[in-house]
Amino acid sequence: MDNSKAGKWDSLSVKLNENILQTLDELKFTHMTPVQAACIPLFMSNKDVAAEAITGSGKTLAFVIPILEILQKREEKLKKLQVGALIITPTRELALQISEVMERFLQRYPHLRQILLIGGNNPIEDVEKFTSQGANIIVATPGRLEDMFRRKADGLDLAGCVKTLDVLVLDEADRLLDMGFEASLNTILGYLPKQRRTGLFSATQTQEVEKLVRAGLRNPVRVTVKEKGVAASNSQKTPARLSNYYTMCRAEDKFNTLVAFLRQHKHEKQLVFFSTCACVEYFGAALEVMVKKVPVLCIHGKMDKKDKRSKIFSEFRQLKSGILVCTDVMARGIDIPDVHWVLQYDPPSSASSFVHRCGRTARIGNHGNALVFLLPMEESYVNFLSINQKCPLQRLPPVKDVVDVLPKLKALSLGDRAVFEKGMRAFVSCIQAYAKHECSLIFRVKDLDFSALARGFALLCMPKMPELRGRSFPEFEEDAVDTDAIRFKDKNREKQRQKRLAELRENPKTPRKHLVKNKSWSKQKTRTERRRKNAAKRKRGEGSDVEDGDMDELLSDTRLLKKLKKGKISTEDFDDQMAGRDS
Repeated sequence: MDNSKAGKWDSLSVKLNENILQTLDELKFTHMTPVQAACIPLFMSNKDVAAEAITGSGKTLAFVIPILEILQKREEKLKKLQVGALIITPTRELALQISEVMERFLQRYPHLRQILLIGGNNPIEDVEKFTSQGANIIVATPGRLEDMFRRKADGLDLAGCVKTLDVLVLDEADRLLDMGFEASLNTILGYLPKQRRTGLFSATQTQEVEKLVRAGLRNPVRVTVKEKGVAASNSQKTPARLSNYYTMCRAEDKFNTLVAFLRQHKHEKQLVFFSTCACVEYFGAALEVMVKKVPVLCIHGKMDKKDKRSKIFSEFRQLKSGILVCTDVMARGIDIPDVHWVLQYDPPSSASSFVHRCGRTARIGNHGNALVFLLPMEESYVNFLSINQKCPLQRLPPVKDVVDVLPKLKALSLGDRAVFEKGMRAFVSCIQAYAKHECSLIFRVKDLDFSALARGFALLCMPKMPELRGRSFPEFEEDAVDTDAIRFKDKNREKQRQKRLAELRENPKTPRKHLVKNKSWSKQKTRTERRRKNAAKRKRGEGSDVEDGDMDELLSDTRLLKKLKKGKISTEDFDDQMAGRDS
């Protein structure tokens, strides 16, 4: 089914409840988008739906409205602990966003309750909240939801609660599978009743999504929504009102160009994507200093405090202007009002992620702009995107008034060891990400100018890493400074560092903790998966393929696995911590 037209809500073939119409009016949603016009009547007429629509097309209301209509029209009203609808989505931010939309409608349905089940919250508190307050609608991420089904010993029989399920929604299904949630989804589907309505929403159609359609949907109606004027043979994957640009920069000029651009657009709302969490930490801190009188927030998947991401996300959504420095954790499904520019400092590891990043602007019929920064050797990426993703780019005129801020960034490193160490980690992680790019014919590590890249990071010295071993860099001039003498601004951190240094001076033979043999980044692609498997093997008393030098790390992983088995942490928290150790 191909639908490219939409109208007012009262033009639907099914009549919506007055409460829903009033809420839509309050939210100023006067017209339906094509995906809403196509999916809502199908859902409400007992059809399973597999919908493919470009990012920013209004998919959330396409399932929120039918869920409320279906639950409202039930002959037997849901009791406190009976679940009627389940929405599964890949990230905490997207789950939070869906929950907020649902809550606006539920204000007119006091007899219906919802609960948000996401990683970062205490699972025991989630159990207590569910059992005490009840919930008829669950919005969840797969890891936490799977964990909740196993909490029977804590007093929660979620398998019994979902026997009344009417509607299951899998949102951003392609990313659910990209992030490795297939096993969790299969486990969850095993608990759910077969007699239900299922909606699967995805921005792209892949073989994995097709498998999920066959496994979870019964004879679904397929909905493919294309924008008006887009030919079927040219299935453009970005919004029609998105202006997509690229600019060419040498590695040592890239950050200077970014700062100049942000300064010139300081009264607008901007997202800046970096390839790694370490780059977000380093360049985010730098931008706070370089771009004055503008809120600069940072968000990535390895933040220390579990609820920090949600707070930052909510704060940025409320801002009229500002900069959000982020990783691909913000690339999919997230709806932030009035984003003017999406800037991609690093091209993402996959071409599909490029499209999803761009989709954070020009949402639901609005205009927006996206810009990617490319090195001269990466220019062929423009043609690749045009062919592979049907995503044409136009070259942006050179950014004016670019000044050299790198000396100031070096001064920040000299003044605070925290900044110095962040820069070193960011540089290493950037090369790690570059080595894993799916377009390896374009993004080739061996073609990188490491000296120019290090200058662009404003490094004081070259880090020690396998890729640089045995090589000299005459074009990189290291600062004549003893980096060991750089102190932390944080007095407590500096006190701890001095204590460790004193211990090493007294007993230089003391082995350092977690000292393991380095491997090239290209050999670490499946490290987290291998470590998890080895930890499980050791728990069962089996042999593993771990090297002797990794034994301390393995023992730490085993302790983490024990916490998972005892229910002290969730599956999602386990995966987060395992991944966090690879940074």
